[in-house]
Amino acid sequence: MAADPLSVTLSALADPTRRAIMARLALGETSVTELAEPFRMSLPAVSKHLKVLERAGLIRRSREAQWRPCRIEAGPLAAVADWVESYRRFWDGSFDRLDHYLKDLQRKETEDGSGT
Repeated sequence: MAADPLSVTLSALADPTRRAIMARLALGETSVTELAEPFRMSLPAVSKHLKVLERAGLIRRSREAQWRPCRIEAGPLAAVADWVESYRRFWDGSFDRLDHYLKDLQRKETEDGSGT
């Protein structure tokens, strides 16, 4: 059974190395060699991470003579953002209820004379 696109994207982003690669690519197109520099792993290991990101549609690699640039593809990230956004209402509502509860406690403390 094929995984849905959101699951593929989230799975690709589950690894901290791949998230670091995405963060670097958010700054602009760069080569595979430059992407590999900050990591303590071989170039083939970095290439495996890039393949996962590429299969998820999160990056695109091309070839220009000896230079192999990578760039971010934001489309799948939009689906993640939409999915996370659907939970914002839940968190906003939870924080609003907590705020109301804390204000109610403070008001009761003040009325009881136990507040400062």
